Amino acid sequence: MIARSARAFGLGGIAMALIATSMPAMAQDSDETRIRKLEAEVRALQRKVFPGGDGRYFEPQITAPAATANPAQPAATSTTAVTDILARLDALETQLQRLTAQYEVGTNAMRLLEERVEALEAAKAPVPSVTPANTPSAAANPASSTTSPATPAATTRAAAPDPARVAAVQAITKPATGDAGDDEYSYGFRLWDAGFFPEAQQQLTLFVEQHPNHSRVSYGRNLLGRAYLDDGKPTEAAPWFLRNYQADKNGARAGDSLLFLAEAMIALKDTGRACIALSEFGETYPALATGRLSGQYATARSKVTCN
Repeated sequence: MIARSARAFGLGGIAMALIATSMPAMAQDSDETRIRKLEAEVRALQRKVFPGGDGRYFEPQITAPAATANPAQPAATSTTAVTDILARLDALETQLQRLTAQYEVGTNAMRLLEERVEALEAAKAPVPSVTPANTPSAAANPASSTTSPATPAATTRAAAPDPARVAAVQAITKPATGDAGDDEYSYGFRLWDAGFFPEAQQQLTLFVEQHPNHSRVSYGRNLLGRAYLDDGKPTEAAPWFLRNYQADKNGARAGDSLLFLAEAMIALKDTGRACIALSEFGETYPALATGRLSGQYATARSKVTCN
């Protein structure tokens, strides 16, 4: 009886010991299962959050914020591009406005200059083809004289030149210095100085046409205009004065021609153009206006009333 009880107690102890030793193993199996389940759920979550990833690792933390921290970045980029375009358009509009203003200023200045030039050129007439009264061609062809719009006195002189005048003209010698251009001009000057204006007109016209690049061409054009003006022909004189001024404003007698142009306009009773010429002379040639030509300038200004 006692032996049976001891044997039963020994079997119970063994059973308890087996149960005690098996419980940690069961708990360990349960934890392992839970861990594997958690890992599976984490991997599933990782595939959800990081599609296309490895599945075994999380994406580096440095890339995750860049991908998700600023979802409005495309809009900002788009806004920046539009802002740049608008800024460039504003700059182009500003430049266009500046260019337009410069063009308008230049156009206005050009218009004013053209008006002044047109005013000076208004008196310009075709250069007359002058035949001196005592030339053989004019005397030998009286028929051409009768068909031209000449006065009876001019027709009479062309048909029968005054022998005394012919002799006086022939008495004026033409220089022969070896400079053909200078000789032609000097001969024209001598004719003008002697009061033979028609003859001087022809001679100086010959000089200007045959020697356009001569050093005395500015003198020649100016003196040709004076030969007409002193002959009482301001209409024929004005084109030569204007031509000499426009051909070379720095020419030796360009300033003189501009002042004589004003005198021609005064003789024609064209006050407006006379004032324009006087104003241009005073602005362009102040040294002449206060120096060599000051007296002539003052006399011309006293003859007209300019605004």
